[in-house]
Amino acid sequence: TDGVGRSTQVKILKKWLEKNSYAVSDTGLRRSPLTQPGLDEARKGNTLTPLTISLFYATDFADRLENQIIPALKAGFLVLSDRYFYSIIARDVVRGVDPEWARKLYGFALIPDIVIYLKAEVETLVTRIVHGRGFNFWEAGMDIIKADNLYDSFVQYQTRMIEQFDKMAEEYHFKVIDANQSVKAINDDIKHELLDILAESSRDK
Repeated sequence: TDGVGRSTQVKILKKWLEKNSYAVSDTGLRRSPLTQPGLDEARKGNTLTPLTISLFYATDFADRLENQIIPALKAGFLVLSDRYFYSIIARDVVRGVDPEWARKLYGFALIPDIVIYLKAEVETLVTRIVHGRGFNFWEAGMDIIKADNLYDSFVQYQTRMIEQFDKMAEEYHFKVIDANQSVKAINDDIKHELLDILAESSRDK
């Protein structure tokens, strides 16, 4: 969800992994040079349908997968993704896209070694957003909620997103971490979840 601290955790993990002699590549939504300008422009207004935005994000993901993620993995890098296609599916479904269609759209995606779901209560997210960058149109889901203020819209939208992530956590076996904790406590829990994967990676070298 928005405001849960994903980007912070990716930065900390990347430094930690590199310090321990792992080659690391990181990526995230809207970072494809092919689609980023168009997505950024589309997000300035509310002129695209949910299905069009869904295809835009799928193109962004496909380009990064082919030109960044797969080459990095082949070169022996660990890849950290600040959100993966599961997040896009959740966003799409909340916006009315057919769940089965959304899942089939990403049939080409690589299955990650681990998916970490940072789960926080909406009240925690609100506090972090208020004391951080503040609410914005898309993180508040104003394109679909149509509430008369960003706060109420954010609460409703993030609640719907959490419902989707909870369903997907069971479906795809996410590792759920309590993200209501401090940054350090969350990071410690993430590192614990990564130990087996890192041990396997070391054996493969």
